[in-house]
Amino acid sequence: MSGIPHDHYEPKTKGEKWLNSRLPVIGLVYDTLMIPTPKNLNWMWIWGIVLAFCLVLQIVTGIVLAMHYTPHVDLAFASVEHIMRNVNGGHMLRYMHANGASLFFIAVYAHIFRGLYYGSYKAPREVTWIVGMLIYLLMMATGFLGYVLPWGQMSFWGATVITGLFGAIPFIGEGLQTFLLGGPAVDNATLNRFFSLHYLLPFVIAGLVIVHIWAFHSTGNNNPSGVEVRRGSKEEAEKDTLPFWPYFVIKDLFALAVILVVFFAVVGFMPNYLGHPDNYIEANALATPAHIVPEWYFLPFYAILRAFTSEVWVVQIASFVTGGIIDAKFFGVLAMFGAIAVMALVPWLDTSNVRSGRYRPMFKWWFALLVIDFFALMWLGAMPAEEPYASFSLIASAYWFGYFLVILPLLGVIEKPLAQPATIEEAVKANYAKQNGGTNTTATPAE
Repeated sequence: MSGIPHDHYEPKTKGEKWLNSRLPVIGLVYDTLMIPTPKNLNWMWIWGIVLAFCLVLQIVTGIVLAMHYTPHVDLAFASVEHIMRNVNGGHMLRYMHANGASLFFIAVYAHIFRGLYYGSYKAPREVTWIVGMLIYLLMMATGFLGYVLPWGQMSFWGATVITGLFGAIPFIGEGLQTFLLGGPAVDNATLNRFFSLHYLLPFVIAGLVIVHIWAFHSTGNNNPSGVEVRRGSKEEAEKDTLPFWPYFVIKDLFALAVILVVFFAVVGFMPNYLGHPDNYIEANALATPAHIVPEWYFLPFYAILRAFTSEVWVVQIASFVTGGIIDAKFFGVLAMFGAIAVMALVPWLDTSNVRSGRYRPMFKWWFALLVIDFFALMWLGAMPAEEPYASFSLIASAYWFGYFLVILPLLGVIEKPLAQPATIEEAVKANYAKQNGGTNTTATPAE
């Protein structure tokens, strides 16, 4: 648990003492709820509870849907229609599950970009960041596997395109692709494998989430000021923190309630808005859709995958140097996974000694461009692979890699940061004074 000094659970009754000496579960819950939390956490720290809700929602609805789903190429599409039409509440369960995936990714992207802005990846939280990125990768895998299960046109052809990428890997690609498909092409064995993995991976994600929470409870929470909680004594720590319960639990629950109002409005009134109409056509290996696109949350990396064609000079150089081993297709695969890898490596790519982006004036502008670039890539991923979208995708991809590999390391050297507060208490008082027209006060409310 957190190294910040605070009161720990002390069993009082005989029953509590008996249980605590054998299984200290009550103490674990108490220490988790009462963990000292930086008092200046803002509204960008509400995404954790949204992600926890989404994980539970996806597991519960997924288990019920699995009871009625048939993972067979001749029956899968019909079984989904059966769920929608005949199972009590089946349409609501399916729409909650499908849109729950979208909410999951909205929350995780907000969570990641908040971490990138406030420096949540910096020491001593590198392991927390890496575990978080592993969770994100498993989320992407689970989302892709689930997209295949309805066995519509976009499911079938999306699986064909994405699994075909593994075939581009030199030497082992063909064997790896056959292993993933369970045969030479997307067929019944593929659907069975994808269904099994789609059912299993959420529980692996749940395990990693526990590790993720454990990791940041060990190091303490980051905060908007990027200043560590004082750990010299319990009295000093209390000046910088508030107990997680009730202050932040109530704040998180309020935010979750507001988000769920929007979520259930989407589920109730526009459940197919983020889906693709071709997926309501049963899979047909003889009829290729005019435009194959993945789900919206994969689009930025899909745009990066398609950006590096054989006409790009970087690809030509890589192909020449490797004797043709790295061709355009394989380079695109490397770029797609590399775009995620550079995010995972950001604790070592960011050379600045300042944690929070609040005190980095040059960083703010480059980071704002990164956010815009991400949404541009998302839009470009949904566009046809033709001009001018191909050139725009290449420019946007270049900025993505340039930000992490060039701009961040350079900013740590050339940027002159603003003065930082010495303590969280000082940051809270300064913020309170600013909100009250510069009036000095000894009050220390949460931000």
